[in-house]
Amino acid sequence: MKKLFDLRNIILFVTLLTLQTSQAQAQAQAQQAKSAPDELFRTISSLDTALFDAYNRCDLEKFGSLIAEDLEFYHDQTGLSRGKQSTMEALKNNVCGKVHRDLVSGTLEVYPLKEYGAVEIGIHRFCDPKVGTCGEGSGEAKFIHLWENKNGNWKLTRVISYDHCSRCVKAAKPK
Repeated sequence: MKKLFDLRNIILFVTLLTLQTSQAQAQAQAQQAKSAPDELFRTISSLDTALFDAYNRCDLEKFGSLIAEDLEFYHDQTGLSRGKQSTMEALKNNVCGKVHRDLVSGTLEVYPLKEYGAVEIGIHRFCDPKVGTCGEGSGEAKFIHLWENKNGNWKLTRVISYDHCSRCVKAAKPK
């Protein structure tokens, strides 16, 4: 009888230890899952800043270092552009010194893409670079960017830029 009682205690102890270990692992995984999106958001936000700082300054070398050779750029008004070179030429000929881009605060969303990288979604404004910060009278568009992560090296591979409107940003109404 004593051996049976000892065996029950051992089984109970092992069961409790297993449950406690499982709970600790679940908490650790939940914390890791929570911090991973925050880290991914910071990474993609930083890449967006670097990309469009280069865009706004016409730093073609830096801009080019962030985009993939096989970039596909889908634009609702100009259609599909394929390849890094055509995007670089469009930037040089149509944007440099003519257009400034600002991300609309609070619109950036970032989601992981398993075994690929991340999807970035947001709204941005475009205006004359002499203005500095895009405000009333600016154009606005929505965008989706696909970022590929190869061994810690992030490249923009796909862009969808849509729902463009010119001079659609109105002054804030007084409260």
